[in-house]
Amino acid sequence: MTNTTLDRLELLRTFVRIVEAGSLSAAAEQLKTTQPTISRRLQALERSLGLQLLQRSTHSMQLTGDGERCYGYGKALLENWQEMEAELLGARDEPRGTLRVQVPHAFGQDQLIAPLSEYLTRHAKVSVEWLLHDRRPDFVAEAVDCAIQIGVVNDPAVVAIPLGEVPRIVVASPTLLGDRPLPASSEELARLPWLALRTYYQDEVALTCLADGRSHRFTIQPRLSTDSLYALRNSALAGLGACICSAWVVAQDLAEGRLVQLMPQWQAAPLPVYLIYPYARRYPAKLLVFAELIRQRMPQITGMQPPRAPESAGS
Repeated sequence: MTNTTLDRLELLRTFVRIVEAGSLSAAAEQLKTTQPTISRRLQALERSLGLQLLQRSTHSMQLTGDGERCYGYGKALLENWQEMEAELLGARDEPRGTLRVQVPHAFGQDQLIAPLSEYLTRHAKVSVEWLLHDRRPDFVAEAVDCAIQIGVVNDPAVVAIPLGEVPRIVVASPTLLGDRPLPASSEELARLPWLALRTYYQDEVALTCLADGRSHRFTIQPRLSTDSLYALRNSALAGLGACICSAWVVAQDLAEGRLVQLMPQWQAAPLPVYLIYPYARRYPAKLLVFAELIRQRMPQITGMQPPRAPESAGS
């Protein structure tokens, strides 16, 4: 293959990344280069083809008709090229390259570092971009290979591998309770000041009795609402209110008496944890090996419990 052909392949790869990232600057960040370089590559591709692929203004970017066709053909060509490389270079047998993984903020800073370290130690030819976000991933625009998601997966376009569940309990600081006895009923629990983790509950608390499966709901007016698990924990430690919290993040606080568990026989529903990635004809070894390692290690992580078996059709 000539250098000219290789150059055009690189230009095409840049163009596809511009389209999927949504802007030249975002493409430059993902390809670890500068925006002027991305702009020059785009212009070179347009000159090579004798076509205008993008209509650009100060504030917007839009594909031309030729650009739409070029993107479709180009993406298919690059996918086939990557598949050929994987076959010829044995990439499925030996993980290599950069794996982009999106993980939840709290889990990604704490519980997931051990399996990440094991993955990198085992596979010297792989590097990882570890992206901390609690939102749903945009696999195309952000070039994410896979994500660990806490909560139900509703996207039919992704593979969702169950990894485990996060138990959730009700906790509060002893300073919040003062001289009052621990709540003995859900009614007493409802009268406490409350904090909310708005990702999973905002104005209503739903608890289930572990002994007999009874459920109870009550409304709350949170003194503080946050989307950060660590902010929720710290607010509870400060005595601002009771909250539903992931058991793992408060385990040490409970052991050392900084927090107390309220009505241990009643708990919120555990949150399912999944590894998700887009459907594709083939997957690189770096992703398959990471998926298998995470699937094996997650149920063993402190504060996790194994995923529940799916119900049978007749149950």
